[in-house]
Amino acid sequence: MAYALGLLDKSPLSKGESATDALKRTVALAQLAEKLGYRRFWVAEHHNVAELASSSPEILIAHLLTQTSRIRIGSGGVMLQHYSPYKVAENFNLLASLAPNRVDLGIGKAPGGLPLSTRALQGDRDPARKPDFGRQVAELGAYLDGAGPVAGLSATPRPSIAPQRFLLGASVESAQLAAAHGWDFVFARHLNGDDALLDDTVAAYRAATGRAPIIAVSVITSDYGGEAEAEAAKIKLFKVHVPGAQSVTVGNEDQAKDYARQLGASEYRIEPKQPSVIAGTPDQVRSELDRLHARSGAVEFIVEPAVGGSWRLATVEALVRQRPAAAA
Repeated sequence: MAYALGLLDKSPLSKGESATDALKRTVALAQLAEKLGYRRFWVAEHHNVAELASSSPEILIAHLLTQTSRIRIGSGGVMLQHYSPYKVAENFNLLASLAPNRVDLGIGKAPGGLPLSTRALQGDRDPARKPDFGRQVAELGAYLDGAGPVAGLSATPRPSIAPQRFLLGASVESAQLAAAHGWDFVFARHLNGDDALLDDTVAAYRAATGRAPIIAVSVITSDYGGEAEAEAAKIKLFKVHVPGAQSVTVGNEDQAKDYARQLGASEYRIEPKQPSVIAGTPDQVRSELDRLHARSGAVEFIVEPAVGGSWRLATVEALVRQRPAAAA
């Protein structure tokens, strides 16, 4: 089946590693992905997480652009709620000027951390005047188009080729928002593996744009039968619901309780979530991607290896051992 592959990396630290070690592996992953024909390589934004070295995607993107020559490099994504759309537009216009036709701007609605980091990032804002996400998306798009909401104000420099724009989400509403503002949409199946939700979201986006979204997936693969499935069984996710606050998904119950504590909430609910991980041999993983391609019409997948260390590099190679990564 014909679809392209891209990669998402959060720069995770394996046991005993430093952030420098993790970031060197991110560079190696990007270079390997380029060699193997992956279409794009994205880095994430996470705050106050000791196990991840990916707090500032813009800085990492700039470095990765100098360490590669062809593959598209981008964010998966910038957590827009924390920032001025004007500054985000400036950052990515500058990146796109440094590396024409190679820069992707992916944005998300999530905080990328717990309330302490959110308060630190937004400490100078009046919560009552904080714009909603849709308004921020509109303002960012206008600055990228060179027609911002303030007369005489441009997000410079103006690149010859603008960064490609992606909105990341896992809902019909997110797909509709992307379509309304002319953004490409990435369905975060690695956060929600419900086929019915995928169908509804694809249908909404296709009805508005005439095309299918990209699908982001979490993958573990091994040549040894059962090894990938056993590793996937170790992954736990929990969604914490606090009245009046944004719900978030975290990796353990302690983080869920910490989210409520940092909000000062006495009432909250923790919901165990079934991780959506595609696990199996390389052939089994590609068969599942084939199924999702046939079901959704998606012509591209963003793959996040859900393992650490050198296993991440092996995953990138295994997925394209028999079939190309950038099929037309």
